[in-house]
Amino acid sequence: MDWGKLWDDIVNFFTNNVWNIVLFFAVLLIGIIVIKLTLNLLKRIVNRSKVEKIAAGFFLVLLKFVLYLVLILILLSIIGVNINGVLTALSASVLAVGLALQTIISNVANGLVIISNKMFKKGDYIVVNGVEGSIIEINFLFVTLQTPDNKKITLPNSTIVNSSVTNVTANSTRRVQLTFDVAYETDIEVAKKVVVDAVLSDGRVLLDPAPTCRLSAMKESSIELTARFWCDTEDYWDVYFDNIELIYNELKRNNIKIPYKQIEYRERKDEVVLPVNGSGLPERVEKKRKKKVDYDLENMDIAEVIEERKKQRAKRKAESQEKRAQKNKQKEMALQAKKVNKEEQKADNTKKEEN
Repeated sequence: MDWGKLWDDIVNFFTNNVWNIVLFFAVLLIGIIVIKLTLNLLKRIVNRSKVEKIAAGFFLVLLKFVLYLVLILILLSIIGVNINGVLTALSASVLAVGLALQTIISNVANGLVIISNKMFKKGDYIVVNGVEGSIIEINFLFVTLQTPDNKKITLPNSTIVNSSVTNVTANSTRRVQLTFDVAYETDIEVAKKVVVDAVLSDGRVLLDPAPTCRLSAMKESSIELTARFWCDTEDYWDVYFDNIELIYNELKRNNIKIPYKQIEYRERKDEVVLPVNGSGLPERVEKKRKKKVDYDLENMDIAEVIEERKKQRAKRKAESQEKRAQKNKQKEMALQAKKVNKEEQKADNTKKEEN
């Protein structure tokens, strides 16, 4: 390689393109400053608006990518690169990436649909394709649910948009429906009054619309009563279970028979001996669980987070000191016992020598 010729070419390039180089760095510097100021201004405007945080974040990231791409194209044109070729190659790359990531792109597009239409929000309880739980996170790819038995379920946005979604907590009130079977000889009007009076005794049940109880079916060995009444959504399950027990007790108190199927059985004469292992239930020993602390950085004040961390550190330090004190106490007791044993052994040896 002719290093002298290479050096001459480099010198000639900078000599002939000095103004283009100056323009290149000037446009680069000014472009970066303009992009940062633009993004900062738009971020403030978006934060003051009612746009969802996730949608605003996605918009700002996309805009940042587009602005820097435009800046790169301008810089390439300044140094003499053919923009048409770059645009062609960029279009082909975008197409190839789009085909490879079509599932992810579909989830992102459906995430925009979910957020823009406000189908549900964080904390809502939804049911999708037999899966149900409270929403703990919404992003552009997935919606994460937490089930009542503390499981986390992640659903792709495409699944949610293409499925029937039931938002259980969308409204402030819900209707409770309970069914009871009573005997055919029962006075229907009396039974209905007992059920309605029992429901009205619960202060969580709404008076408007008023609770109702109607005859809903005639079965082989019983007639069915259906009670419908309304309550606040947050009280639904408590009201549901409490009123089942309440109505059941009231039916018994008013001598209203609840029929059941007759079953023939035969008495066993021989004595059945079942083997039993152990002497009974073991004594409960509580498991020591490490407390998990989650910080909501979006809503909590930074001072609260710092204060909470200080409390956790102080608590851990106190626990460590307590464990250390217990270990020192155990060591001291062991040394004391060892000392007593030595003294007793010494006394025994002295006694033997005297004998």
